[in-house]
Amino acid sequence: MKKIILITGGAGFIGSHVVRLFVTKYPEYQIVNLDALTYAGNLENLKDLSAAPNYCFEKGDITDEVFLSALFSKYNFDGVIHLAAESHVDRSIVDPFSFIRTNVFGTCNLLNAAKNAWKGNMDGKRFYHISTDEVYGALEMDGTFFTEETKYDPHSPYSASKASSDHFVRAYHDTYGLPVVVSNCSNNYGANHFPEKLIPLSINNIKHNKPIPIYGKGENIRDWLWVNDHARAIDTIFHTGKDGETYNIGGNNEWTNIDLIHKLCEIMDRKLNREAGTSAKLITFVTDRAGHDLRYAIDSSKLQRELGWKPSLQFEEGLEKTVDWYLSNQEWLDNVTSGQYQKYYEEQYTERK
Repeated sequence: MKKIILITGGAGFIGSHVVRLFVTKYPEYQIVNLDALTYAGNLENLKDLSAAPNYCFEKGDITDEVFLSALFSKYNFDGVIHLAAESHVDRSIVDPFSFIRTNVFGTCNLLNAAKNAWKGNMDGKRFYHISTDEVYGALEMDGTFFTEETKYDPHSPYSASKASSDHFVRAYHDTYGLPVVVSNCSNNYGANHFPEKLIPLSINNIKHNKPIPIYGKGENIRDWLWVNDHARAIDTIFHTGKDGETYNIGGNNEWTNIDLIHKLCEIMDRKLNREAGTSAKLITFVTDRAGHDLRYAIDSSKLQRELGWKPSLQFEEGLEKTVDWYLSNQEWLDNVTSGQYQKYYEEQYTERK
């Protein structure tokens, strides 16, 4: 069945994997990738799709209401998969209003555009909003997990902006009957990840014998989800999820940051033919992030039970695949770590010692 699907943020880390999956798996779909191409959006992530007949790219900003209205009129979308977002907690602490503009106003603009375009004809339509587990706040060290019923308790400007956007998506469903689904995911890792996040930043620094900055004592715990598994979950939820429902997506892989980095150092020493223990000497503890949540962990049993999705691999295997990709794609890494990234890196990590 032919459908026209808008994927926002499709040039970013998670978005590019979702775009690739949909373009290759559903040749009968027309996939429109909307991205503003800010620092983390990179069309090199999708250069293998540039000639695909069912794929096209539109450069634009979801904060531009007039542009979005025209885009919906141009394509007559059947579905929206909304990934476009400012997503780094550290950046949200420095510049919270950028997160409010994109994550709150931008999402509301998209909701409004969909509502107006689909008014009187919601059958077969779907607005899928991808969110984060950070909206739930922090967990105690007691073996509990975030579920779809966990109350929101965001602590950073980033998580507060995503929580707000989640509420607006659900409000448009309850008020206007917009056919929506929401998912909240744990920390993603994998290929094409912009190197401001822990794993790609550390891989890049280890390769170049630069310090590996670790917040506080490295005791914060995160649940890690391979980005390819997340893309599969998004595919599953988009096609078979129930309107108005929320689904948590997690990898069932809890690691403290320091244990993760030690495992990464082991892998890098082996891949780079360095003596065991060499990379671990680069670990450098820096002043902790303000309001740093101690533990996140997702219970994805609802998604597994009701829709049949499950993660395909465990963390160690996924980490090996991720390292292999970065070591084989140095040109990509060089391109995204030039210019403004260098300035940001210095401000964020070097000056915090």
